Amino acid sequence: MEVSDLPFALTLGSFTFVLVVMWGEPFVEMLHRLRLGKQIRQAEILPGHQHKRGTPTMGGIIIVVPTLALTVGLNLAALIREGLTGQSILIPLFVLVGFALLGAWDDLEGIFGRTAALGEGISARAKFLAQFGLAGATAGTMSLAGVQFADTISIPLFTEPIPIPAWLWVPLAVFIIIGTSNAVNLTDGMDGLAGIITATAFAAYGIIASMQDQTFLVQFCFILVGACFGFLWYNAKPAQMFMGDTGSLALGAALGTVALMTGQWLLLPIIAIIPVAEALSVMIQVWYTRLTGAPMGKRIFRRAPLHHHFEMGTWSETQVVQRFWLVGILSAMVGIALMLL
Repeated sequence: MEVSDLPFALTLGSFTFVLVVMWGEPFVEMLHRLRLGKQIRQAEILPGHQHKRGTPTMGGIIIVVPTLALTVGLNLAALIREGLTGQSILIPLFVLVGFALLGAWDDLEGIFGRTAALGEGISARAKFLAQFGLAGATAGTMSLAGVQFADTISIPLFTEPIPIPAWLWVPLAVFIIIGTSNAVNLTDGMDGLAGIITATAFAAYGIIASMQDQTFLVQFCFILVGACFGFLWYNAKPAQMFMGDTGSLALGAALGTVALMTGQWLLLPIIAIIPVAEALSVMIQVWYTRLTGAPMGKRIFRRAPLHHHFEMGTWSETQVVQRFWLVGILSAMVGIALMLL
């Protein structure tokens, strides 16, 4: 990578942050006027969270739209002239927009749908099938088109990616995209948490991509970092808006896709340790509760996902977010270090 490319990507991130912050105030007002307030099921409301009912949701739009516009605008010539090298940026953009539309459908159904009073969106079955279709199309395209690092696995201490058969890599890629999407979605339960964690992970993968001379991917990552920071300006406690599934599903799926495109998807559980821990806490809680006799079975965590376990203990919401972010930063540093081995 040319020396000037990484500073340019960092500058792009800063520009995106300023752009989103400038757009944020009228956007929040628009969400209020459209009455896109978050509906929360009564059983899910924790003490101290009652005030969050009705807070505008679908704030992920303010992340997705600038990222799409800036990435396409910056790489328009490359999309036309540079063949697969330039057009590969369409893959994470497709994932970002596709999962954002799915999340928007879920958010709108949860506000205006037949089950809106219960705070429920589309069915879990419908959501999974849509995720599977989007992830399958993405993984299949990457494999068939021969995108760099597709059908390979990169292992720390090994200098070259190791080829693996497409019949194995494609299902793994689908699992990674869907799993990361849902993990970030579960992380989105506190003011500022999902945004700061995903921004940190994208920054880590942006650095990794820069070491691989993937200029387009570096720009994409740091534009997303800037967009997430701009969103956090309005999502910091007390939040003026939530990202909703529009943002969390899109960010998680895009993060999984970026990990695949760098070939460093084995590092994803380390770099994204907080979303992974959040997802595992839900899985463990459900499994253990069923094993011991639901609904009165014993619980390992006070409440799942994991951030609620600590909140119901002695940590405040702000402490949970800040401490989880510290862990996220350190895990991202470890991930980059392992990539350099």
